[in-house]
Amino acid sequence: MAISDIAEFAHLTPEEIDELGKEFDQIRRDIEGSRGEKDAAYIRRIIGLQRKLMVAGRATLFASAFPPAWVAGTAMLATGKILENMEIGHNVMHGQWDWMNDPEIHSGTWEWDTTCPAEQWKHSHNYMHHTYTNVIGKDNDVGYGILRVTSDQKWHPANIGQPIYNTLLALLFEWGVALHDLDIEAIRKREKDPVEMKRQLKGIWRKVRKQVAKDYVIFPALSGPQFVSTLTANATANIIRNLWSYMIIFCGHFPDGAEKFTEEELENETQAEWYIRQLFGSANFNGGRFLHILSGSLGYQIEHHLFPDLPSNRYPEISERVKVLCEKYNLPYTTGPLYRQYGQVFRTLMRLSLPTKRAFPEPQPPVRQSKRARPEELRNYNGPIAPQSAVA
Repeated sequence: MAISDIAEFAHLTPEEIDELGKEFDQIRRDIEGSRGEKDAAYIRRIIGLQRKLMVAGRATLFASAFPPAWVAGTAMLATGKILENMEIGHNVMHGQWDWMNDPEIHSGTWEWDTTCPAEQWKHSHNYMHHTYTNVIGKDNDVGYGILRVTSDQKWHPANIGQPIYNTLLALLFEWGVALHDLDIEAIRKREKDPVEMKRQLKGIWRKVRKQVAKDYVIFPALSGPQFVSTLTANATANIIRNLWSYMIIFCGHFPDGAEKFTEEELENETQAEWYIRQLFGSANFNGGRFLHILSGSLGYQIEHHLFPDLPSNRYPEISERVKVLCEKYNLPYTTGPLYRQYGQVFRTLMRLSLPTKRAFPEPQPPVRQSKRARPEELRNYNGPIAPQSAVA
């Protein structure tokens, strides 16, 4: 059941909430104060790697009539597109690198390699999603207008087709993202301003034309006799990127432990309470550094929601400090292997396609303990903290 009073749910006093907010603020100040050339070199290195992969992939596809060249070229293109969308585009447009004052790596100028216009994405994602994270009725990322992801959403007979919608969304994820800022629910209720919708549709059409021309006309044509094999390679690379992006994003928002909230929670919400909502409403997954870079550092979804405009390469160190605060205040730090996080998401989507009033038990508040949870338990934690006797 969605949470309407996060302070009560967390069992924290007003003084504890205020103190926790100050500690999160201090993390921000520390990272902002220590940003420097090492961080700038990181993003430039990632951008350089991504561009080399794209050039190498395009060049390899000139020989795409040979299956090994097609596979190699497609793999390099898919990896380059994943890096550009996840670790580069997503994070640059969050303003994580604006402090560098580099006009080419700036949230105001970056346009990414996908069908969604940067301007519209920054409104639907940076503003709507990160301001109203997991608030039902405010955050359109809760189900993306087509999926029932919580039992707080009313069941409709159309939800029976959820397995199909989910599959299509995964395969065509960039197209779903392109339409996201239109607000499908508002259109369905006829609440959308027609003038604004027309303006947005024109922006989407301009971006779609460029992407389709680039991937399915210009580059295939440049490969001459390899037109068809290059076209299929580009299409395959886009599908791989879509599937990967979909899985990573869903694993950060819909596994067990990623809570939902009612609009009542927003009433007089303080900055400290906003921090706690991000903590409760997000989920991480475990993995090595390579996996985290490929996922846009969204394996640290908790840290990203707490500090969406801090450099992604600093999330590993931020996570260690966040874990300490979770231990100190007996708050959950939801994480687990990638396969388990997505397994929970898939199970939830399938169960909620049926007319169940509540698919899972109500979320239980963290139990306040006199004895702190052990750090090793917190690292693998995937639900409310239980008393030490229960752990044992």
